[in-house]
Amino acid sequence: MEATTTGHTRAGTVVVFYRPDAECVARANRLVSFGPCVVIDNTEQTGKLDSIGLDSRIDFVANGANLGVATAINQGIEVLIARECDYAVLLDQDSEPSDYLLHALVRTMESQLSCGKKVALVGPTYEDKRLGGVTPFVRFRPWRLQRIVPTGSSPVEVDFLITSGSCLNLAAWPVIGPMDDALFIDFVDLEWCVRARLKGYSVLGAPALRLSHSLGGEPVRAFGRAYPGHSAIRHYYQFRNAIALLKRSYMPWSWKSTELVKLPGRLVIYGLFMSPRVEHLRMALLGMWHGLIGQLGIWGRS
Repeated sequence: MEATTTGHTRAGTVVVFYRPDAECVARANRLVSFGPCVVIDNTEQTGKLDSIGLDSRIDFVANGANLGVATAINQGIEVLIARECDYAVLLDQDSEPSDYLLHALVRTMESQLSCGKKVALVGPTYEDKRLGGVTPFVRFRPWRLQRIVPTGSSPVEVDFLITSGSCLNLAAWPVIGPMDDALFIDFVDLEWCVRARLKGYSVLGAPALRLSHSLGGEPVRAFGRAYPGHSAIRHYYQFRNAIALLKRSYMPWSWKSTELVKLPGRLVIYGLFMSPRVEHLRMALLGMWHGLIGQLGIWGRS
């Protein structure tokens, strides 16, 4: 049954694939009972919907190249807009939301809109047991992040939400604009949320809703804490995009100050605790240089 709460609302899902396995395909297939589902496949070799086992009701776009998370989300949202959907639930290929969560996200969004609020995005907190369980919501504060423990049932104003599991109000999309293709992957969600708030829209965390989600690869422990593990190329994008966003005038100073504090620590952790150390350090430094000179887009493509 399609996701409807007022008799006409249609909510769909956008799932981004990259080298999916059979479990990723099975998770996507379960989403067709919720509403229109779009799968954007960033795998390098172009596949066909039937050849990878996707349900025939899914709108499948095979890019034949890794065009990045931002571009894939933009493609998926355009399909849902063409399908006359009101909301889009954005998902990574390894995210497995329950039926309850999908419908609760839509209900939460509609409840807030019915009160006259301008809302761009509603999202759950996520649970990653490898990193210590439930992750708090975040607000930007000078030189630090204010971490908001998700308690109670009322949505809370936050400064950004991660993409996976978030419900996007498609009526706000033309006003805010698409995700920034040039960022490719890291900080895509944060940058879009900043633009949404600058346009007067709220970004709301729903503390009663949970999504099991693995952030990055196998975590590494350093200085008594667990940090998400990423490949060296991901650290390239992370450092490059952080520097690039630090240069943008519309990004809030509170976020910039926090990043200036965090960047040296990240460089130490990736250079000392992640293997191969030299490659992680090299790619992080290269990313910082490219961020400084404004060389964005897909790594390795001029």
